[in-house]
Amino acid sequence: MADVELPQLGESVTEGIITAWLVEVGDEVDVDQPIAEISTDKVDTEIPSPVAGVVQELRAEVDDTIEVGQVIAIIGDAPADDEDAGDGDEDEEEPSDQATDDADQAADDADEPEADTDQATAEDTDETSTETPAKGSEGGSRPSAAAAADASGEPVLTSPLVRRLLREAGLSANDVKPTGPGGRITRDDAERAIAAGGEAAPSAPDAAEATAGAAPSVTPPPAVPAAPSERQRPPSSPTQVDFGGEREVTQQLSRVRKAIANSMMESLQTTAQLTAAVEVDLTSIMNLRAAKKDAFKAKEGASLSPLPLIARAVCMVMPRHPVLNSSIDTDDGTVTYHNYINLGIAVDTERGLLVPNLKDAQDLTVPALARGIGDLASRTRNKKIQPDEISGGTFTLTNTGSVGTLFDTPILNPPEVAILATCAVEKRPVVVSDAYGDSIAIRWMSYLCLSYDHRMVDGADAARFLQDLKFMLETHDFAAEIGV
Repeated sequence: MADVELPQLGESVTEGIITAWLVEVGDEVDVDQPIAEISTDKVDTEIPSPVAGVVQELRAEVDDTIEVGQVIAIIGDAPADDEDAGDGDEDEEEPSDQATDDADQAADDADEPEADTDQATAEDTDETSTETPAKGSEGGSRPSAAAAADASGEPVLTSPLVRRLLREAGLSANDVKPTGPGGRITRDDAERAIAAGGEAAPSAPDAAEATAGAAPSVTPPPAVPAAPSERQRPPSSPTQVDFGGEREVTQQLSRVRKAIANSMMESLQTTAQLTAAVEVDLTSIMNLRAAKKDAFKAKEGASLSPLPLIARAVCMVMPRHPVLNSSIDTDDGTVTYHNYINLGIAVDTERGLLVPNLKDAQDLTVPALARGIGDLASRTRNKKIQPDEISGGTFTLTNTGSVGTLFDTPILNPPEVAILATCAVEKRPVVVSDAYGDSIAIRWMSYLCLSYDHRMVDGADAARFLQDLKFMLETHDFAAEIGV
């Protein structure tokens, strides 16, 4: 027997709320298989099983508040395998009623497995597509509790809850287009297929990935604009509402949405926020990206988008502008300057905007930043991020340009005093001055928008930082740092 305790989820986290059980009594689980979803005041995450075995007891209900160290479940030894277990028809039937009542929604938010998205194409949106399937889908002739089989007999990763939804709708796994990691069918996949009457509805990975606030990239559009009939429709919001024929629908806010709402209002009410912006010529970066992105992806396993390059530039100029990397406490009358950069990366998830951060980003190279951004975004969407990775940020990047936004006024993430929005990179005609005089040229241009706390940062401070960053992006040779 093994006790499953609520682990220490962060230095300041003392309790959590169980939002969903992903298993039931009698279910077999593998080591590290998620068994429950926990919500804290910082982030939603999953609790993995410390051992393999059978769930003997669940000691808490959904919505119960659990203290760190409190036992939430008991897992015993798995039963011995039966030689004839796979001979009867029963083993080929749907899972038992007990298993199909499972509340496994661990992959509900895995629709967007990619952090480094591309505005115009999907070629750079597979950073996390090689993520290994959930444990328990291999090692025997019989699928685990998290797998089903499609019409070809190949295993398809699903949860018992998803299988029950499909069975009640008269559908099979073969009728659904999976979008989760490792080919997993998520609950949203199943609901889309059911709504489409058995045809796998157009799922959103390619489009939804483009909404990632975490790792935007913008690929050069074709030389000749596509005809209107050939253009792709912009991505829809991840929040969809079933009105059921009614004129309006009222729902309870999710815990994450409540936390975001409270945080945004507190930020606006307790800080003096302004936004400054500069226009930056990213032509050299875009040309470098076009030349090196394939080799970079093959070597590093991460996409080369503008964001890790911008992040690197931020880390390079920040030591010259320590006021932008500080925290102010007006009650104590103090300011803390940080000699490190915990770089926040805003990630757009179906649950809302979350901001994990890369610790000590000042020590990371461009490849390391690209890998780190992709990893953070993937784990945030899949509820694998830990509270300590959400807290402790010193400066934040948010890429609202990933779906074409030209300008933005982002809200601060206190106690940070600044946040930088990277906007869409677009070809524009601009005046270029050189030894031959002025001329009009087509360049890759973008806006960098810096929101800052005027209690600590003066307008001149913000302007100097933006000009320094602009100079770095337009003149620095990043080719040597890419390593390909």
